[in-house]
Amino acid sequence: MGIEEIWNDYGNLLRNFLVSRVKNSEDAEDLLQEILIKTHKNLESLKDPKKLKSWLFQIARNALIDYYRKPNNTLALESQLSELQEEKPDAQEAIHQELSQCIKPFIKNLPEKYGDVLDAIDIQGVSQKELAKELGLSHSAIKSRVQRGRQKLEEIFQECCTYKMDARGNLMEYENKSDCCGC
Repeated sequence: MGIEEIWNDYGNLLRNFLVSRVKNSEDAEDLLQEILIKTHKNLESLKDPKKLKSWLFQIARNALIDYYRKPNNTLALESQLSELQEEKPDAQEAIHQELSQCIKPFIKNLPEKYGDVLDAIDIQGVSQKELAKELGLSHSAIKSRVQRGRQKLEEIFQECCTYKMDARGNLMEYENKSDCCGC
């Protein structure tokens, strides 16, 4: 795939990504040009063409980091960070809702003792202590079921999806490998 094809396929997505994170549209265009140049120079380093989109967005994220590191952008960075912190709960909730629908079929395919516990705790938001009391089990038994259920769920996810988590375990990105999960 040549640079023109890549830019036709992903240029607008990258532009929208940048415009949503940079107040000044001219700066976003400058960043887009930087990304185009870096893409052109480094395209041969991309080992797996299937990962082109995530590779491009990594270049874009790095360009944004460099942009906000510039001394004259310190105030803009502080403003951007405070906006992201204000948006985060809504964005996280939207992601949670979307992925909850995707995860439910997987949870239903787990053995019942794991699936029911994960549904209650991870989807419905019931605390482990509350669930232990409700089911007449010890808190450690529930913790064990949650841990084993999540391990089984992760095995299923690794077959179907590529995903990235941050250091706190929050989902950052996901992409289907195949049609197995129907999301």
